Amino acid sequence: MNNTKNNFGFTHKSGILMPVSSLPAKYGIGDFGKCAFDFIDFLSETAQKCWQVLPLNPTSYGDSPYQSPAACAGNPYFIAPEILCKKKLITKDELKSYEHEQGRIDYGWLFNTRYEMLRLAFSRFVPYEKYNEFCEKASAWLEDYALFMALKVHYNYCQWTLWSEEHKNVASAREHKAEFESEMNFWKWIQFEFMSEWRAVLDYAHAKNITVIGDMPIYVAHDSVDVWSAPEQFLLDKDYNPTIVAGCPPDGFSEDGQLWGNPIYNYELMAEQDFSWWVNRARANFELYDIIRIDHFRGFASYYAIPAGHSTARLGTWEIGPRIALFEAIDKALPDSQIIAEDLGFITEDVTELLKQTGFPGMKMLHFAFYDEESEYLPRNYPDANCIVYSASHDSDCTYTWYYNLNGKALERFKEEVPVRKGQTATEALIEFAMMSPANLAMVPIQDYLELPNSEGRINTPAVAEGNWTFRVKPTYATKKLKAKVLDMAQRTNRANNE
Repeated sequence: MNNTKNNFGFTHKSGILMPVSSLPAKYGIGDFGKCAFDFIDFLSETAQKCWQVLPLNPTSYGDSPYQSPAACAGNPYFIAPEILCKKKLITKDELKSYEHEQGRIDYGWLFNTRYEMLRLAFSRFVPYEKYNEFCEKASAWLEDYALFMALKVHYNYCQWTLWSEEHKNVASAREHKAEFESEMNFWKWIQFEFMSEWRAVLDYAHAKNITVIGDMPIYVAHDSVDVWSAPEQFLLDKDYNPTIVAGCPPDGFSEDGQLWGNPIYNYELMAEQDFSWWVNRARANFELYDIIRIDHFRGFASYYAIPAGHSTARLGTWEIGPRIALFEAIDKALPDSQIIAEDLGFITEDVTELLKQTGFPGMKMLHFAFYDEESEYLPRNYPDANCIVYSASHDSDCTYTWYYNLNGKALERFKEEVPVRKGQTATEALIEFAMMSPANLAMVPIQDYLELPNSEGRINTPAVAEGNWTFRVKPTYATKKLKAKVLDMAQRTNRANNE
């Protein structure tokens, strides 16, 4: 693969990380309605060039889009009730009944009300040419997704390995799918409506010269259409349960490590098939995003495997991943694809070599930069501009809280490295530090621009199972003061006018 090509596509830009779920819609969660278009206007007015949305996949138990039941599908919760009303699929009175307070996301309320609304809208939907074209174009993943979800409903959403044998086995289930046709059509329509609405958002972003970055998690959930429909692609036993699972080894942050529980891929078989499973997944994701940030990139060089059934990640082993062969297959099939490598965590020589071979830009997290005099995350140590610098991420503390807890040598180093102008807060200074770096792209979570503490703005706490992914901005977030601050930061750091 040509590691000299410009996978990134631009230089010296800035953007904002804002999950779609965090937008201030009236209906319990961010969606593809007016709030999404308003945010694109906010980005345009403040000279931002990128919007990072994180994964748009459906969520399930735990509410994390990184543990999705469908790696190629979109989240039904993002379908905008107001757009369904405009399409006359729900009435104005019905629309009003689905309004919900502007606080944090209540996923229980969403599950109990949103599908009720979607079924009502679907009952009034009349298929037409564009719907039929979508179903045909997406059939490679849509048919199995619709059947999987129909069976999920049939079995009251229990894990697919607990289904009867005739449905647990995908070949057998496909033979019986005629009896689930009506329910399958509902789930197909959901994906059609999702993609129709998201395409309008994407087109508007592109018209405003905004590039959309999405995340593609390295692993898929065991309880997913992806494992059910292609069990041979994973290391499973005869009952379809994983023999080994994914996670991270013990470190300074967690003495037991992190036990994610995702099944591990059968990379030997995947290689024999020219990684067609990955190519198809990447192709579906590039329908959603302009640029994909691949989560846990180090797992493609070598991955941590834990024997199934263990309660901690202490006894795992490092195994060799697919390495460059996988990315060569994606590059051959999708030669114009743009990919960012999330190369954080325990980085070894094989990961560094893989990043070099691919030419993908990696990530520089400033929260990691002040614990070592020669940290690779300090902008003065970046070898070149082919990287993305983040003030913080969706998995980290908000910078406001992070700085409050900074102490000792790390605090001293922050004060030595980061210029703080008169009247600036530490959070504003760190954002400017990122924007002044040589990195081709500087990304800032909306929480940092709003200077929110963890209690208000934290999105996700890794290794904590509950209470994540509920953050939403207030409807009044886009004040004149905030717009002026973001625009001024982009202009003063020369990130405002780059095409």
